[in-house]
Amino acid sequence: MKVGEANVSKQIKRNMDVEWSYEGQTGPEHWHELCDWFAKGAQYPYQSPISLSHGNHVIKNSEQAQLFFHYQTERFTEKEFKNTMHFVPYSHESYVVFQNVRYFLTDIHFHRPSEHIIDGQVHEIEFHLVHTSEQQKNLVVGVICTFDTEAVELDKVDIQSKWDFLNHLQTFSPAIFLPQNQSYFHYTGSLTTPPTAGPVQWFVFETIQHFNPEFLKEFSDELLEKNNRPIQETKGRSIYYVEKN
Repeated sequence: MKVGEANVSKQIKRNMDVEWSYEGQTGPEHWHELCDWFAKGAQYPYQSPISLSHGNHVIKNSEQAQLFFHYQTERFTEKEFKNTMHFVPYSHESYVVFQNVRYFLTDIHFHRPSEHIIDGQVHEIEFHLVHTSEQQKNLVVGVICTFDTEAVELDKVDIQSKWDFLNHLQTFSPAIFLPQNQSYFHYTGSLTTPPTAGPVQWFVFETIQHFNPEFLKEFSDELLEKNNRPIQETKGRSIYYVEKN
């Protein structure tokens, strides 16, 4: 295993060891009560997700909020967990650069409905592209989508992609998730699943993608069940907006 892969597998395993969910006595409002590990993560004051908008307090086009993508076509395997599908890369050829630090892609999964809210709107699904640096720091790119049965299914977007649903082996570039207009919001927050630890560098695209939900049925109908964490307080933290042409 390379950078971050062992860390992601360990986190999924540790999460499985504690029973948590998105409703009832093991739901989001009780996560911090379920074990000491979750309680410690919840102590981080700047939690995610949050509501984003073009308000007066947004810092625009700051150099310190610039993010650079270096995505390559690579192989992924699948891990289904908590009503979502995780795509985990075999190697770590894809990465982003933030403040001169490389964060390698370690996991892609989704939440529905969307966890972040942009300009007061909730949408059907939000993909998270999770990255980890060599220092084990986390950075997540959020891509919010609306369902559109007329949209091209994700496995047909790029002719270089290869999707082997039977053997759970996929080959694609993570860039297929990214919108053409890559303007985004940036802020510092936390993980949105237990242990909800921080800090996590968040980058959420402003553009709402069109996503065909038929793609998810290739895996399981259960993947359409609710699995989003409620909105958290902003608590005066800095929110950046970077406009891309």
